[in-house]
Amino acid sequence: MAKNRELIRLDKFLSGQLNISRNDAKELIKKRLVTINGTVAKLYETKVDPAKDTVVSEGREVTYRKHVYIMMNKPQGVVCSTRDGESKTVLELVPPELFREGIFPAGRLDKDTEGFVFLTDDGTLAHNILSPKKHVSKVYFARLEKEAEDSYIDLFAKGLEIDGGDVCLPAKIEILDDRREVYITIKEGMYHQIKRMAEAVGNKIVYLKRIKIGGVDLDPGLPLGACREMLHKEIEDICTQFLP
Repeated sequence: MAKNRELIRLDKFLSGQLNISRNDAKELIKKRLVTINGTVAKLYETKVDPAKDTVVSEGREVTYRKHVYIMMNKPQGVVCSTRDGESKTVLELVPPELFREGIFPAGRLDKDTEGFVFLTDDGTLAHNILSPKKHVSKVYFARLEKEAEDSYIDLFAKGLEIDGGDVCLPAKIEILDDRREVYITIKEGMYHQIKRMAEAVGNKIVYLKRIKIGGVDLDPGLPLGACREMLHKEIEDICTQFLP
């Protein structure tokens, strides 16, 4: 119904969707480079209905996205932080066309861990992904220092007690043909959890990569250090793990 539609000031709409400053958005309007439903926009404060209005800036239609969802294949040496005084952060790897003020990594990977990092400005979805109560699974490929033992399967399934007295939720480990290689599935994200779990069974992680979050696999065609916008279906596949 119309009363439920979200109306947005034109300058704010352009700023948020084009990743430009509010002043730059106003300059576009001032130069008569913006149209709404075919009519040249003249006022910054004109209200736009993203559900029905067609906004064109400099000849290109501006597609409305309330939130942005990004899949990144994080390389080693990059930190999952919005700012860091010494190391490059994941935000620095996001290209300008995908970047939006307020995005952050929904879950962290260690500096020396590679793989799937999910970035968004959707705080509600991020909270659900990070909450152990929501049981959103994360799958990792790990290479161990020593061959995995069959006993690991039951130990992980029961919930390991790791250093410091923390007790992990039940987890899954799948031992591959090369028994130094395993898939590990967890539903929480304690500090250095995978590494501490390996140490709890007398082993050590020598390489770690997150390959799946919820029902979404890391895109195998996404190079290290690259990212792409996630598809609507992929967001649905993540949400199905915690929606009633």
